Amino acid sequence: MDIFCDWSSNRSNSKGRLILLLFRIAHIATISKLFFVLWVPYLALYRIFVEWILCCELPYKTKIGRGLSLYHGQALVINDGTVIGDNCILRHSTTIGNKQLSSGTFSKCPVIGNNVDVGSNVCIFGAIIIGNNVKIGAGSVVVKDVPSNCIVAGNPARVIKFI
Repeated sequence: MDIFCDWSSNRSNSKGRLILLLFRIAHIATISKLFFVLWVPYLALYRIFVEWILCCELPYKTKIGRGLSLYHGQALVINDGTVIGDNCILRHSTTIGNKQLSSGTFSKCPVIGNNVDVGSNVCIFGAIIIGNNVKIGAGSVVVKDVPSNCIVAGNPARVIKFI
């Protein structure tokens, strides 16, 4: 497990480097129940420091590919069921997670492909799939699947251009 796999993606962003380094160390707890038990004190400190002090909810169980880049890392909320691909960019005030269905249950979380660039103040909700090489404009609300190789924006988000 490479705990420095996001290091070069956050060259000019020391806060992003710190958050992702601490996340990768915490993610080791998902290897087995034994690692989880051994890591409980670290997971408690991780949650206090990253969530409460750095204001970035990035649960240790979240599946994230290599090369994630966090721009500013402020007010970021990600559900632990979310899957994020390789070389993605997340900007501040972004929320990614499930939604409550009319039955009162909750949907699954989004699956985000590789090389996805998420603008600031974006909300991505529900059991949706965002393809590879997608750019999501600032302030967008994404509630439906997004095909690969496109730019989406708006509320609700719609395809603006294919690239």
